[in-house]
Amino acid sequence: MTDPEEQRAEIREHWEGAAAGWSKHADDFEQATMPVAQWMVDAIAPQPGQTVLEVGAGLGDTGFLAAELLEPGGRLISTDGAEAMVEVAKERAARRGLRNVEFRTMELEWLDQPTATVDAILGRFTYMLVVDPEAALREARRVLKPGGRLAIAVWDAPEHNTWMTTPGEELRRITGDPPPPDGPGPFSLADRTALTELLRDAGFDEVTVEPIDVVVAAPSLDALWERLSEMSPSMRDVLPRLSPADTYRLRDAIDARWAAHVRDDGSVAIPGRALGVRAEA
Repeated sequence: MTDPEEQRAEIREHWEGAAAGWSKHADDFEQATMPVAQWMVDAIAPQPGQTVLEVGAGLGDTGFLAAELLEPGGRLISTDGAEAMVEVAKERAARRGLRNVEFRTMELEWLDQPTATVDAILGRFTYMLVVDPEAALREARRVLKPGGRLAIAVWDAPEHNTWMTTPGEELRRITGDPPPPDGPGPFSLADRTALTELLRDAGFDEVTVEPIDVVVAAPSLDALWERLSEMSPSMRDVLPRLSPADTYRLRDAIDARWAAHVRDDGSVAIPGRALGVRAEA
């Protein structure tokens, strides 16, 4: 069994290494997932003067939507476990001219924040990637004020997100590697019933789960391939080890499976689905 601390260190290392790719393709990812970010911000209904904590903020854009609604007098605390990701978010906030955002490096399972001090928490595509999501959610419950709101998002089941699963499936056909083991991963919280129970066990009330449709679009298959291969920590680790022949085989197989989503002008639009979760402390 993998040691939890080793898992945490490996996850952190992966995301530190992926930050450059996320920075490069940040606008594309923001556009694709804007329906999720907007749903989450609507769910917490930020008000002027409040304090909102975003955990696993990555690019930071979900929290930035909330930050604009917290003025005057409110603030956003934008956090991520990877220092490189925090730096990416800082740069993007500066370009937007946001002045009410505080940036910190922080782990979800041990929030460096006093008890009952934030009005709302945002966590987009992050709780599914921690070693102990229940511990992380208990920490979220601890730092929320009574009646505070939590809004998180995770990916729905793999069959609803072939834009994400196809590259890994075809890569494993070539390498012969087994499927990823159970544990932290994009679909580890895709079971709606289990997810609801997880939040209730962590002390949350009024838990609701809703599907949110997204579209992953790109000007071409080549552009989509470049984006996903540079943003995915696992792909970034494996692709350099492939021979040129295997790389071509991989691309051909992926392109064949995505062909149905190619438009007449060569652009690509692949549907996906997230789950939005709202709850109260």
